[in-house]
Amino acid sequence: MVAEIQPLYDIGNMLYNIGTTSLALTKAKKRWRLAYFTIYFSKAIAKNVISKALPVSKFPPYSVIEIIPHIDDDDDDSKVGVDIKEVPDHHFYGIIDQTQLVNIVQNKDLETLRGLDGVKGLAKALHTHLENGIDGHDVNERATVFGSNTYEKPPPKGLFYFVAEAFKDVTILILMGCAVLSLGFGIKEDGIKDGWYEGGSILIAVFLVIVVSAVSNFRQEKQFDSLSKISNNIKIDVVREGRRQKVSIFDIVVGDIVVLNVGDQIPADGLFIDGHSLLVDESSMTGESDQIDVNAVSNPFLISGAKVADGHCRMLVLSVGMNTTWGKMMSSITGDNNEQTPLQSRLNKLTSSIGKVGLAVAILVLVVMLIRYFTGSTKDENGKQEYNGKHTSVSEILDSVTGIFSAAVTIVVVAIPEGLPLAVTLTLAYSMKRMMADQAMVRKLSACETMGSATVICTDKTGTLTMNQMTVTKFWLGLEYMGEHSSKAIALQVLELLHEGVGFNTTGTVFKDTTRMVSEYSGSPTEKAILSWAVEDLDMDMEKMKQGSTVLHVETFNSKKKRSGVSIRRKDDNTIHVHWKGAAEMVLAMCSKYYNSNGCKMVIDNDSRKQLENIIEGMAAGSLRCIAFAYKKVQEGTDYQTLTEEGLTLLGIVGLKDPCRPGSKKAIENCRSAGVEIKMITGDNVFTAKAIATECGILEPGQEVCEDEVVEGVQFRNFTDEERMQKVDRIRVMARSSPFDKLLMVKCLKQKGHVVAVTGDGTNDAPALKEADIGLSMGIQGTEVAKQSSDIVILDDDIASVSTVLMWGRCVYTNIQKFIQFQLTVNVAALVINFIAAVTSGAVPLTAVQLLWVNLIMDTLGALALATEGPTKELLNKPPVGRVEPLITNIMWRNLLAQAIFQITVLLTFQFKGKAIFNVDERVKDTIIFNTFVLCQVFNEFNSRKLEKRNIFKGIHKNRLFIGIIGITLILQVVMVEFLKKFADTERLNGVQWGICIGIAALSWPIGWVVKLIPVPNKPFLSYIRC
Repeated sequence: MVAEIQPLYDIGNMLYNIGTTSLALTKAKKRWRLAYFTIYFSKAIAKNVISKALPVSKFPPYSVIEIIPHIDDDDDDSKVGVDIKEVPDHHFYGIIDQTQLVNIVQNKDLETLRGLDGVKGLAKALHTHLENGIDGHDVNERATVFGSNTYEKPPPKGLFYFVAEAFKDVTILILMGCAVLSLGFGIKEDGIKDGWYEGGSILIAVFLVIVVSAVSNFRQEKQFDSLSKISNNIKIDVVREGRRQKVSIFDIVVGDIVVLNVGDQIPADGLFIDGHSLLVDESSMTGESDQIDVNAVSNPFLISGAKVADGHCRMLVLSVGMNTTWGKMMSSITGDNNEQTPLQSRLNKLTSSIGKVGLAVAILVLVVMLIRYFTGSTKDENGKQEYNGKHTSVSEILDSVTGIFSAAVTIVVVAIPEGLPLAVTLTLAYSMKRMMADQAMVRKLSACETMGSATVICTDKTGTLTMNQMTVTKFWLGLEYMGEHSSKAIALQVLELLHEGVGFNTTGTVFKDTTRMVSEYSGSPTEKAILSWAVEDLDMDMEKMKQGSTVLHVETFNSKKKRSGVSIRRKDDNTIHVHWKGAAEMVLAMCSKYYNSNGCKMVIDNDSRKQLENIIEGMAAGSLRCIAFAYKKVQEGTDYQTLTEEGLTLLGIVGLKDPCRPGSKKAIENCRSAGVEIKMITGDNVFTAKAIATECGILEPGQEVCEDEVVEGVQFRNFTDEERMQKVDRIRVMARSSPFDKLLMVKCLKQKGHVVAVTGDGTNDAPALKEADIGLSMGIQGTEVAKQSSDIVILDDDIASVSTVLMWGRCVYTNIQKFIQFQLTVNVAALVINFIAAVTSGAVPLTAVQLLWVNLIMDTLGALALATEGPTKELLNKPPVGRVEPLITNIMWRNLLAQAIFQITVLLTFQFKGKAIFNVDERVKDTIIFNTFVLCQVFNEFNSRKLEKRNIFKGIHKNRLFIGIIGITLILQVVMVEFLKKFADTERLNGVQWGICIGIAALSWPIGWVVKLIPVPNKPFLSYIRC
């Protein structure tokens, strides 16, 4: 019995440094220590589930174990009394809590970890089974107690942010200043009832332009944000309830067992449980480029955000979300999407050039109108001279000058094609959204447009051209072909060796579902196929086999050596076996003997080697991936860190069938018709590569393959630089290639002037993906490193999706050209009409409000209508767009100049002769000019749908948005003319006048049809001017 309560001990120090206290670390005390941790964590979980008042990471509730040493008079042994009592929240007593879990990894505190009995001690405290993982029912409770694996993001930009951004436009501010002055003068002259119309109209029009622009930008921001969330939602392997399964990194919780392989991003902070040859790249966190060796002894710490460079392992998660350095760092990064694509940069230059022309015209108009005003050449609405020297009040002068200045500024507003950047943003955002539905996720905006210029696509075989659904269809044991369920026909010792070679030398796992009596396989498609074959055909029991041997060393798969190896020690006889698995011809080259089905070892002589090589070539020619298994029994004392590669005994060769994707041949034909060459780069042997390439249409069936069309990676890299540059265009298939060979080919093609797209899925593909003009990573089989190095992620790993991306790339470029043609037509016509009218008559037919309305039609509604045209098959019948081809082609110049000349001719005729032609007054004439001008743009919008084709209505029924925008524009125009007379400075038109306006505007269609019959030279139009 405890006689006396001693002062409370520092539990943490006592447990970590218990050897320095007077208490001997007996078995009883070890049990007390374990009991303490178990009770603490159980109490923490239970308390937080019931009372969710405070986040654990800040104020963890806990219990304290009061340890009181007591010396019994009758016994020299110390005894420990333990009392568990509740301690109020928000107090810290050196006991292990979430803060300590965080600090163990972040500080890489090996001493504290050892004091807690290492990974095993923490796993017990966290109620995690190191083999089976956590109970799936505990996930929500753990997320409540320890937090979720998410980070706090800065608040998204609201609508008012974009409104404020729109107000920063200098021309908008000048216009608003003019509107305020006009409003003031108008109210002073005519009173508030009638004096607000002109200034108020401009203010309302400016406000509409700002709101429409802000709403459009706000919607695009939200869309980019949602795409970013999808991009960040990485799937990772975890073990729960004994089953390996893929979950989102956001669903990882403390205590989870995570399986990491090459290319994976570490999803949380944790500890190494077991694994082999693990190298981690922490450069994203530390800035150090050196890869870190992680192991169970000297460095078991795994930091979130780092990437697995080599090897594989299982890790125990200790802290997640905002309790990790990665979480804190990511929460401080804003999601601004300020990326400027090459097309946007070119358009900004074009906008700047057009703006300068518009500014020059506006200044000229301003000067001319001021001169005409002050020389008394202008008259008011009543026909009286506006300026009469001293008889004109200062207020009247300021009012008139403000009106003139407002008209000049409005010309600048119309002249500057601000809709061009908006059109790019709209078409890119629209394309990104639609491409997601077509199984392509865009990570970099520039890739959308660059893909339209691609001239070569270097593609993988597995999963891209094929379905990545591997099955073992053939099995050779030595020179004997074995049929299905061949386990009974094979000698027991050979069968055991095959089980070892498959079961230990794998990154896959087998889970037996006892309820359904079926096995579930996880890992890569190749690993799953081999495991399935071994379990179902060779009766392999993976659990039983692993209990009978211990793994000594693992050499992970190497893309250069094309094989992986493992050394194991059998527990029954203490013998050591080295097993290799990999590319059949490479493993065969390491073998000097082979087993037959009777269990006899046979020497591989020249004849038998030739027979085995023929077997491999025969399977490869049948589109099978050939993998061989070999082993060697080694002596005790051999260096386990280096696996022997000589004198092996061949155990067997399997052929895996991966059928071609049904749409691969058609996709390759589409790419070829679009002028894009397809090159297949694969790690498989040359016979398999030829067979698949022929099946997919990369090589012509029935024709003899030229020597330069199919090469092996080693040949390509051994060519001289001159030879490579000569032959690279003719190469269609490169077999047995390494990631370095792929990178080398990309560099050669770029040097030849090609725009290169590359597909890749492995970590080692990252250099080629970055080097290429467009990097396309695989969404299913691609590693996280490959995805982050790419520009576009192909979500279904299908070559057909690659051809769809190509089509979308061309669609983006074409849509931008359509809008440029449409907007420049309006710019040219508006500038010329207002300039000539201002210089000759001293007045502009199109007022500030009317021009702002035209600006709204062009910039927003026009961009929305033309930028959202979907791709058509016709786009793949054209050659790729060159890198330096002008944005405005000769065809576009022909179309826009024809329409602009037509509009200028008609509207200037109305300006000078309209009153006589229509027998109307000045206001009605100006309304007819305004109405005709707007309707010309509406009809010309149809012309702009097709740059070359004369049938401008083809496919229009599929674009409901276009039809809707045309309808909205027409309705608003009727409202402007008929109902907003004072606001828009218009007069009502009768039916005949409306008919004349529509009839003249409709002439845009036949003019556009005739103009497209006129041929244009290939040499860019502007090059003649430069000469």
